[in-house]
Parts: sequence; structure tokens; C-alpha cells
Amino acid sequence: MAAASRRPESCVWCGREVAPAGIGRRRRYCRQSCRQRAYEQRNAVKGTSIPADAVVLSVEEASALSDRLFELRCAAEDVATAVAEGAAGRELSDLTERLVVMARDAERFR
Repeated sequence: MAAASRRPESCVWCGREVAPAGIGRRRRYCRQSCRQRAYEQRNAVKGTSIPADAVVLSVEEASALSDRLFELRCAAEDVATAVAEGAAGRELSDLTERLVVMARDAERFR
């Protein structure tokens, strides 16, 4: 019986895909630098009222995330319009591929 394939894990710091660990514990970070940034943030919030698992974004990061989400919504609306107008399969395929790429990009919050 084949092993069940698991959905790729996302880095808990940046949201990028994490390479499978093989044997042992699942990896939580895509790179050592993400692991380091997460450690620094955990230490920065010690002794404050900010929860240790809080995600703190700069104004620039929050704005970029908002922009990516807006672009994602627009791409989803493009797909819905194409379906409503009876678009050809190839056009729908191209639009959905773009939508998936944008959704992956929107998952990153740093």
C-alpha cells in the first residue's frame, strides 16, 4: 500500500513551502533565517502583553499583504466572469492557473 501523500507544509514564519523532512519531526521553517526571525520575535514579545504566537507586521508588510489579497480577489472575479460568459476551457485553465499562483503568493505574510 502506498504511503498517503501529505499536503506540503508552509513555513510558520514566511508561508513558503517547507521541504519534507523525511524521517523525524516535520520541519516548521523553510530556511534557517526564518527560524532565526521567529526566535527573535518570540524573545521580543517576552514580558509584554503581546501573545507569543502573534504575527506582528510592519505597515509595509501589512500593506503588501492587503495588495496581494486585493489582486487575488480580482483574479477570482475574473474567473467567475469568464465562467458566467461561457469562456473556452483554455481561457478558464489559464485564469485558474493564475489564480492558484496568486493564492500561493497571498499566503506569505512577510
